[in-house]
Amino acid sequence: MTSLWQHPYVNVFKHFNVSSWKKATKEGEVTSAMDKSVKSTVFKITGSIPAGNYIQLPKTSTQSLGLTGRYMYLLIKPIPTKYFVVHIDIATQENLVVRISFSNLFKEFKSTSSWLQFPFVCKATRGTVHAVTALSGKEQSGPAPLSTRWTILCLDFQYILSMYLNRRYAYIKGVRLCANMHVKNIFTSDIQYEPGLTVEQVKRAGGLSGVEPLPRELDYPVMKGDRWHDLYDMIKFPAEASNKPHDTIQFVSSEPSTKAVIPTNNGPRRIDSRKIDASKCVSDRVSMIHNATKEKPFKRRPVTSELPSVGVDDVLDIHRDREGEIHVFAHPEDGVILHQDDRSTGESQISRVDKSEDILPINKKQSYKGLEPDPIMRLKRIIGFGGSTFRDALWMEDGLSLIYPCHAVVVAMKISNGHQRFFIGHTDKVSAISMTGNSELLASGQTGPLSVVRIWRVASGECLALCKTHAHSLSSLSFSHKGTSLCGVGKDSHGKNLVVIWNTSKVGKSREVTVMAKAHTDVDITRMRLAAFDDTRMVSCGRDNVRLWRVKEGSLRSAPVNLGEYHNMEFTDVAFEAGYNPSKDPADRLVYACSRSGHIFEIDLKKVSVQHVRRLLPNEARSDKDKQTFRSGPGIAVNSMAVNETFCVTGSDDGFMRLWPLDFAHVYLEAEHEGPVTAVDFSADGLKILAGTPMGNLGMLDITSRGYTTMMRSHVGSIRSVAVDPYRKHIATVAEDNTIRVWDSESLQQLYDFSAPNECPCTISYHPSRQIFACGFESGVVRVFNVQTTTMLAEHKQHRGKVTGLSFNPNGDYLYSSCSLGSLAMYDATSENYPLLRLLGNTTARGEKYCPDGLAVSPDGRRVAFIGPTEYTVTFVDSKTLDETMRIDVSSVGQSGKSRVDTATRIYYAPQKVDHLLVVTAHNKLLKFEARTGRILSEIEHIHKNSCSSLALSENGRYLATGGDKAIKIWDYSMKLDINFQLFIGHSENVSRLIFTPDSKNLLSVGEALYLWDFLAYRPPSPSEGREYREKDFLTGNTGKPTSVSFRSSKTHEHSPGRESPSYSFLDHPRQTPPRPTRLDSPGRIGDLSSIQRDPYEDEVESVASEREPVLAAAPGSLGRHRPQSALNGSYTQNTDEPDEESVPISNGQYGQHFTKHTTPARVPCKRAAPAGMTTRKRHSEHEIVRPAAHKHFVQREKKHGMAQRRYTAPPNQAGVRLKSVIGYNGNARNNMVWHPDTGLFVYTSGNTIILEDLNTNSQKHLAGHVEEISSVALQNDCQVLASASGSFDMSGSQICIWDLPSLVCKKVLTHHEYDIVCLAYSRDDKFLISVGDYRDCTIVVWSTQSYCILTTSKAASPIHHLRWDPYTVNEFSSVGQNGTVLFWLLDETTSNIGLNVHEGEVPDDLLYKKSMGLRKECVEFTCSVYAGDSTLYTGTDNGKVAAWDTNNNSCFMHWEADSSEIGVIISCGNLLLTGSVGRNLRVWSVVGVGEMRLPGETQNVRTGGLTMEDEMNTDGAVVSAAFDDAMEMGIVGTSAGTLWYINWSERTSIRLVSSHMNKVNCLSLCNNDLLASCADDGSLRVWAIQDREQALQFQVKDQACTCLSFAPASHVGRYSSRSEVEAVSHTLPHIVAGYSDGTVRMFDVNKVEMVLKMHPHASAVTAISFSSDGSMILSGGCDGLIAVSSPATGVTVRVISDHKGAPITNIDVTNKLQDQDVGVSAPLLWLATSADRRVSVWSADWSKDFCELVDWLTFPAPAFGPDGNLLPKDDPRVYSQLPPSIARFSPEEPDIIVYTGYGMQKIIQFYSLAQRKVVRTLPLTHWCQSLDLVLECPLIAVGANERLLKLLDYYEGSFQDFVGHNDRLQAVKFSPDGKYLFTASHAEIFIWDVTL
Repeated sequence: MTSLWQHPYVNVFKHFNVSSWKKATKEGEVTSAMDKSVKSTVFKITGSIPAGNYIQLPKTSTQSLGLTGRYMYLLIKPIPTKYFVVHIDIATQENLVVRISFSNLFKEFKSTSSWLQFPFVCKATRGTVHAVTALSGKEQSGPAPLSTRWTILCLDFQYILSMYLNRRYAYIKGVRLCANMHVKNIFTSDIQYEPGLTVEQVKRAGGLSGVEPLPRELDYPVMKGDRWHDLYDMIKFPAEASNKPHDTIQFVSSEPSTKAVIPTNNGPRRIDSRKIDASKCVSDRVSMIHNATKEKPFKRRPVTSELPSVGVDDVLDIHRDREGEIHVFAHPEDGVILHQDDRSTGESQISRVDKSEDILPINKKQSYKGLEPDPIMRLKRIIGFGGSTFRDALWMEDGLSLIYPCHAVVVAMKISNGHQRFFIGHTDKVSAISMTGNSELLASGQTGPLSVVRIWRVASGECLALCKTHAHSLSSLSFSHKGTSLCGVGKDSHGKNLVVIWNTSKVGKSREVTVMAKAHTDVDITRMRLAAFDDTRMVSCGRDNVRLWRVKEGSLRSAPVNLGEYHNMEFTDVAFEAGYNPSKDPADRLVYACSRSGHIFEIDLKKVSVQHVRRLLPNEARSDKDKQTFRSGPGIAVNSMAVNETFCVTGSDDGFMRLWPLDFAHVYLEAEHEGPVTAVDFSADGLKILAGTPMGNLGMLDITSRGYTTMMRSHVGSIRSVAVDPYRKHIATVAEDNTIRVWDSESLQQLYDFSAPNECPCTISYHPSRQIFACGFESGVVRVFNVQTTTMLAEHKQHRGKVTGLSFNPNGDYLYSSCSLGSLAMYDATSENYPLLRLLGNTTARGEKYCPDGLAVSPDGRRVAFIGPTEYTVTFVDSKTLDETMRIDVSSVGQSGKSRVDTATRIYYAPQKVDHLLVVTAHNKLLKFEARTGRILSEIEHIHKNSCSSLALSENGRYLATGGDKAIKIWDYSMKLDINFQLFIGHSENVSRLIFTPDSKNLLSVGEALYLWDFLAYRPPSPSEGREYREKDFLTGNTGKPTSVSFRSSKTHEHSPGRESPSYSFLDHPRQTPPRPTRLDSPGRIGDLSSIQRDPYEDEVESVASEREPVLAAAPGSLGRHRPQSALNGSYTQNTDEPDEESVPISNGQYGQHFTKHTTPARVPCKRAAPAGMTTRKRHSEHEIVRPAAHKHFVQREKKHGMAQRRYTAPPNQAGVRLKSVIGYNGNARNNMVWHPDTGLFVYTSGNTIILEDLNTNSQKHLAGHVEEISSVALQNDCQVLASASGSFDMSGSQICIWDLPSLVCKKVLTHHEYDIVCLAYSRDDKFLISVGDYRDCTIVVWSTQSYCILTTSKAASPIHHLRWDPYTVNEFSSVGQNGTVLFWLLDETTSNIGLNVHEGEVPDDLLYKKSMGLRKECVEFTCSVYAGDSTLYTGTDNGKVAAWDTNNNSCFMHWEADSSEIGVIISCGNLLLTGSVGRNLRVWSVVGVGEMRLPGETQNVRTGGLTMEDEMNTDGAVVSAAFDDAMEMGIVGTSAGTLWYINWSERTSIRLVSSHMNKVNCLSLCNNDLLASCADDGSLRVWAIQDREQALQFQVKDQACTCLSFAPASHVGRYSSRSEVEAVSHTLPHIVAGYSDGTVRMFDVNKVEMVLKMHPHASAVTAISFSSDGSMILSGGCDGLIAVSSPATGVTVRVISDHKGAPITNIDVTNKLQDQDVGVSAPLLWLATSADRRVSVWSADWSKDFCELVDWLTFPAPAFGPDGNLLPKDDPRVYSQLPPSIARFSPEEPDIIVYTGYGMQKIIQFYSLAQRKVVRTLPLTHWCQSLDLVLECPLIAVGANERLLKLLDYYEGSFQDFVGHNDRLQAVKFSPDGKYLFTASHAEIFIWDVTL
């Protein structure tokens, strides 16, 4: 019903009154003019940057149009030779906002889950020369032609969303029309209109089905006798969408055809919807929609996977060729006019072809770039309270957070740590807020001329609805307790008070808000509240009245309370009596009201009369506060009140917040404030009271402890300027409230307050190194203050006008100031009294508008620049003498012949790296000058709509921040992007100053309040993001400057140079890289720790060089091993400059002073009941087996194939291969790495193999005995015996292997557990070994290490995650696990039967239960533990907390938040504690004095030097294992990314010892016997040095799997003429080409460490790839059976072979042998391709002559059933994944033989002769082949099987040997070119075998 007003159509420009710009906004060059052709006023949008010149509906992006019409009609005309962009935001029924954009700037269709981009093709006016020449043009996209005409673009949003995103259309949220275009109007409708039709034509045709003539109001004028389509264009997208099913896209003539109109009673024909899988990508979904909706009797073209360009051609048709490309055809009935370029001549050729012919794909390039990341900035915190109102501050229901307004933003702040969330969307100051009883919904209203009420969901911060009932001056809001009603008071357009009641019962589900009732009134209303017991009752108060309101029968009625003699009072607040009395009528209760005269009224709600009146009077004595009562006499104004079941709290003008009992007999508590108390509120439990004052303060009174806490202090007036102390992390601000305040940047608490009662400070500057700042005042006085001593050092009164500029030079030697009357002063900052050195008059420009940016000092301190002596010039003077050195005239810079004169308003010196001077002019331009010469570099116009009030540049000179128009813009300083800036709102007043923090990670903006923003463009690297290495010249061997090998494919992120200081990050939230320990400052305490997050803006392609790899292309064996480097990130291109200095700080006290101490609880025999609202601690029954959510608990990786039961292994002395080394570390296991610093023993596992590596010699030894994945290992204390555990799978059982390390022999295998084993632990004396079963059996087994028999077993009630022996006591250990269980065990040996005694530790409630927004809370999971030497046990939890336990009484006495994610590893060493988390953080804590907290009488404070985070580092994955030396200086850490890191805390280095893939390895390739390349499902392509197994290089593609790869032939390094070039080539490595799952092919240059080519020749995943024999072509096959032949030089796909179409290509093989005499082909080189349907095609090719022909075609038979005996479905492509792959290779032994294996009647290898055209012999196999390889140097065939076997066969005889060792099927086998090594890959591990035959 709400959309009936939109029928039949909505004239958008008229409805929103665009010309007044009240409901719409314009930016940039938007003008209105009369257009003669359409005879009406139109809007012209011009400008060089489309994103900066636009019309936007509605006015702000947070509002919504709410237009529900299915069709949108845009009346536009593109401006010739220009680009234009249109953005339309659409809301779906799934509450998702989708942006639909179309532009002639786009070259191709692109889609994401929330953005569709359509290219638009502009058509020239018919009959013009441009229209004629366009017929033979190659491209239709691009700028508009020289002649354009008015167009109606009709968009069917219902079709577009359902077709391309599988979403349901709801309404239009917003429209943005960007330059360059003319626009007449926009209208929406559910009717499809047809231009050029008349009503008479429709009637003669018998009526139209769903189509009507275009309304006259929205049509273009047509003279009599003219045809509409001769003058204008009509574009429908999709064409005839209302008459087509949703799987058809077709452009047809837009001219109406009345003869085609067929009367029907059924309306437009639609295809029934069918269920499809919406989880796949858009292209797959389009294909499924086609299959689901196609009709058998009709022949339809296939559905397009990409949208063609939107154009205005009269007759268009769309066709997809066999390669999956989209082509647009004109006149489809008569064939196709094809435009192509001849390859040899390059000339354009035109030919007519049939539509069924294949057409080569067209290359498409993206040219639309914007600033990244998006958004580049995020609001972190605001210092401020109030603005329009200081009366509203609310508690949330949980009592942990409060909500209050801060100008145009509503803030939710957590009281424990000060963290803030923001509700941003208001365009003016918030005047009222209200919240529901359960804190689910929040309502906020803004003051000013547009009083908008927004309703928010508190948990997510999402705006659910907007209400615009009031015209202006909204003053009060009140939500009902249940959230079903909302009451608001404001004024209507006539200035009368308007009371509105909204129905909000459906706002949470359907976002629907309706007006329940409203009423106009002449009485004054100050406050209005809804009753908690009845949503229809309200009470209001104001001047001279208190009224009771009620909604009845849809109308709002009120009744005044008879006040009698008190009718002349000014009432300020009202409140209902709280509580519920079952014996009384809910309406029979009291209403409390307070007044400015100090009276408090008790009003009977039922009788509508005053029951009691009391008055608050001043008490002069103040000695007996508890006896203070209400008496007669002059009263104290009461501003606010709140009532609960027990107390009433009042806030009054005398600054006191008083707590009264409900009989008001005496004051129970009171707290005095600096100013009047205007806001009070009770928490839900009634134990805390919130108070707010107009002085900008927020405080909290704890009733139980009677303690008062100030949570927020803020300026009252607008902030003029801000300065930063980089060393002490202080922020200083000056404001119009005549105060100077210094804030702590971490806690944002006010540290100092300097007040000047009669003077207003206007500018401030911090000394660059000392704790001193200078401040300039409006009176002209300059004062210098010492912050530490809070004293004034100097005062200068030389200036007579307002100080407009003030700045220290970078060295801190001089201080400069300027004033509004033109004087410039210089002071000596090295002296204590800051004496005046020189004063110049009439030097700077006169005027106060230049403050606070009137002067600027160069970064090198040599020059001072200022605006002056006139506003038309900028002058440079020497910083030591103030002698003029240069002057720039800005009055006519860059005017390009324009007559207007410009003036300078702001100047800013860019950092020394850029060396520019920026000048902002009065005409809103930004001028860039070269700072040394004054040469103009560039001019940017319209940087803001009205004016630019401030600007700042990041330290590296890449990002520019400007403030103006109540917004902040972040610009790309180079201005080379299509969209160079991002806009950020939040300020309600103009931004007066912007400043980057010294590390450029945060931005400060001041205006009405202090805003702190996280600047997201800066993220330090983690250990996986790159390493520094010294690049060596491949020809000379000389080492150059440090060069980074991390590179970017499309985005570049640079990091600003760090500043040597005691702290790492200026604001440090979130911390990004580990700080270094320092002893300069006292360490801070621990509190609420922030998480260390990785960079969310990952690059598409990333290369990583090993830190132990100094050079990539060095001679074999020269790859260095130990080279401690620090992590540096670099750019895509090689940087010739010196690298930026790395930040090396530590956080000093950043986390506050919060920790929790527990006393020993009293022991009770029964279990505790869970507190209300919390879940009880679950115990698993036999029928309830739930996999734990903790990452710590080991879960075996899923596998499909077990170990082969039948295998034939040879004796060791006769084995054909011997395991040489293993590449990989199993990051899925837990505690599977052991490092002993004294003996140097280094052990880790990969799959089911144990690796002993010598870190000195880099050699490996292997222990093979396990069948399944090893989950954990444990080392005896004497380092002689190692225990390893593996679980069960298929036919293999769980086992524990006991290894004798000196002899490397397994001396015992223990079996008891049924499932996986999660933990192993040896006792202190090595007498006992304990093993722990996983969540399915929860058993603890104690083994004797003497006989390895079971001594005792026990079963835990909950899964155990970790177990640890107490090294300081005898036979005691502890275990931690699920449901918050901490168990203390004692192994009792006093009896004949050894037993286990257990005691469960008592966990405090605040540690046991996780915090959540819901009513029910779940138990925490303890994940790890470690014993310290002072009878303390530390345990980690899955929510990042560390708890300290007293092992004497098994009680928890304190805990703290050590991380934001699960802690997986914890290690103790002396006074240091190390934690490793799933969040990739390693942190070292100082725990000095923590053990003393258990002592009686100790306070919550740890002694000095106590609980402090000493250091931290980031890893590349979750920490799963760790080992450190006794001093905690160095150690080794294993991560879930398959990496082992060497960590050295003292040297701040992290070295990668072992690397591996994270997912399944798909392919292997070798180069010159030295380098091995591998690719995996994790999207990485890695290059390994074979000799030392080092990862030399990594190329990473995000969100894609790398499916295949190949090195270029060694001989293909280019063609060189000179001898020097030939010698250089001998040291050059060949390129690598790789195929990916998205159909792309990328080629990488290993020498330059960069991607040199990216192609997209396939529409589906690439499954096989290879270079041609001569390296001139790339052969790639896809899973759709298509083979693409592409040129690596140009990236053009020159040939597409579709013979195998329908079955995936399994392999491609090439040979360079001459085959002429054997095969008789005309070309010398052969290559073959194999598909999964057992077909092999053999081709002969000479690529230099563009020759390729089919030589032979092989088809091998197979049964109709699979290997498991089940019948195979026909025509189902999924069947190929169930069968063994088909593999064919050219035989290196016999020239004309092809070796083939695949699924068939028998398990065999077949040898096919090309010369004889038949299979000449076969070799039997025992298992189906999964992978196969042959080598020239030895007659061997390597075969990998699903059953984890490596089979080695003799090529001629067929004899074979089986080799085990892998933990999964063998995906790839590969011989080295010399035949000495064999490489096998199983899942993520790679084995290197020595070939001994």
